Amino acid sequence: MDLVPFVGEPLALDLVNTRPWSASGRTDLLAADGGLTHWLALERGRLPDLALAGIGATGTDDLAPVLAVRSHVASAIAHVMDGQPVPAADIDGLNAAMRAAPVVRRLDWTDPPRLVSERTAEPMVQLAGFFAEDAAALLAGADARLIRKCEAEDCVMLFVGSNARRRWCSAARCGNRVRVSRYYQRSKTS
Repeated sequence: MDLVPFVGEPLALDLVNTRPWSASGRTDLLAADGGLTHWLALERGRLPDLALAGIGATGTDDLAPVLAVRSHVASAIAHVMDGQPVPAADIDGLNAAMRAAPVVRRLDWTDPPRLVSERTAEPMVQLAGFFAEDAAALLAGADARLIRKCEAEDCVMLFVGSNARRRWCSAARCGNRVRVSRYYQRSKTS
């Protein structure tokens, strides 16, 4: 399986999905050299105008706020999927990330005037706060009960299964592999 980030789900799930399986086990696509920058480029249209210009090829230490949010989101989602209460530590972690980068609103007197929302903090803390807010909205919303894990045996990707018939993270990514494997097994036995 290639290690191209799986995107297009709610941002919180896309963040959790940055830890796919590879031949050597779980791979962290964000911690890889330039991984965060690459993933942010794929998600750019879905991100607010954060101070992303300040986020370049960062070291793993710089990623700590984002990785912490990803860990809390992954744990919270796993508990929701299992029908268990979300641990207080995960709720506290997401709330702390949002508090660390509060949203401030200001009037932008341009033509036309508009009310602008901005986060205040270092760029990586802003990003973590944004991801925590997106995760909180997902977990508190109706889609939380629709989160599923891909049914492909070697896939750990999560998706919102708003269509009851959807079984794979992507028909092109896992669906085709599963169908080809089934075809191969049928042709081998006949």
